[in-house]
Parts: sequence; structure tokens; C-alpha cells
Amino acid sequence: MSAVAARERTPEELRDLARSAGRELEDASAQDILGWAAETFGHRFCVTSSMEDAVVAHLASRAMPGVDVVFLDTGYHFPETIGTRDAVDAVMDVNVVTLTPRRTVAEQDAEFGPKLHDRDPDLCCAMRKVAPLKEGLEGYDAWATGLRRDESPTRSETAVVDWDENRMKVKIAPIARWTQDDVDAYVAQHGVLTNPLLMDGYGSVGCAPCTRRLLDGEDARAGRWAGRAKTECGLHL
Repeated sequence: MSAVAARERTPEELRDLARSAGRELEDASAQDILGWAAETFGHRFCVTSSMEDAVVAHLASRAMPGVDVVFLDTGYHFPETIGTRDAVDAVMDVNVVTLTPRRTVAEQDAEFGPKLHDRDPDLCCAMRKVAPLKEGLEGYDAWATGLRRDESPTRSETAVVDWDENRMKVKIAPIARWTQDDVDAYVAQHGVLTNPLLMDGYGSVGCAPCTRRLLDGEDARAGRWAGRAKTECGLHL
């Protein structure tokens, strides 16, 4: 890793870098985008993963072996999701970093009452996802996500490289232009780990209390917060 890649940049430098790279890398391959991230940020770059699948983690490990893969353990995950995390850590050339909220589920229940996720899902997500990620990203200048434009209308304008104003970080979505067919083809070609729930009727995997199997004809994220206007946990807003 070069000294340039390792040095800390000011927020202004990072913002300008994100905006120029967003234009220049729009048509680049996912592997080239992640290669740029590895070269530019070195170990101040990480991947975040919900462990729905390990596609971006696998891509990033090819660009930067040993890359940090940040996982948010909300305390509400399906056992299959925790198992996928453990498998990724065991078999891939990555360093899984698990973040946890400041309150355990029991502590949150004691302070806010049980099943906050049913009564105020935005607050629950804010405490169990948004706040821990903001704290966990403090040592990085850039982070990559698996967001894709085809997933939902709210994600249709996702940039391959963008400026995350809330966290003052460069945000990278290397597979933003991919389709589900592209994901499936990459998984099949490389034998990439995926969450078993994707083969059991789930289109998108989040916390167990707020995720259900899809009904016929529903889009991939319809099983998240079903019956509510909520469509995002807040990590990408």
C-alpha cells in the first residue's frame, strides 16, 4: 500500500475525489471500481455486508486480499445470517469486523419497551443499525455496499461512487449497475456464499422480526417491513 493511499485526507479532499470518481467510473466494471478503491484508500477502505450474499466481499477480496468486511449484528438476525457471516470469515480472504449496538436487545427492551421494531421501526433501526455503523466507520475514508439500481425505486439513482454527507465518507456501490441475473451468474461462476434464506422464499434478508418471505409477484424487497411505508433502514438515506 502506497503512502498516498494510506494517508488521511480532509473531508473536502474526499468529497471532491468522490464526485470526480463518480463521473469517471460510471461505466467501469465492478472489479475496476474496487481496484480503484483499494489503490486509493488502502486499509482506510472497507466493505459492509448484511450477509445476504458475499458478492461484494468476494469482489473486494480479489482487489485487496484481507479487506475488512463490516457486519452489523443487530441482535435480531436470523441464525442463517450469522452462519453466513461465520462461513465468510472462515473461507474467504477477508477480515470480518462485527459491530454491535450500544444496547443489547434486553437493555433496549428495558428502556423502550419490548418489540420496539413493531412500534417504532425507524427508532429501532437508528439505534441498532445507523448509529453503530457511523461509529464503526470512523477509522475508514471509504466504504463499499452491495446496493443495486434494480432493487427498488429508492435505489434507482445509486451512483457507483458518491459522497456520503452524513458520515463524511466516500461511498462506493461497485455493482450498482448489475441486475439480479448478473449477481446470480457471478455467484454460480465463483461459488460465492449466499444466505440460505434466499433459497427459502426470501428476496431480501434483514432482521427476523421485520422480514418475511415473498408472495407471488412481489419484488425482491417487498418482504422488508411489509405493510408499512418504510422501505429503508436508514443506512443508505
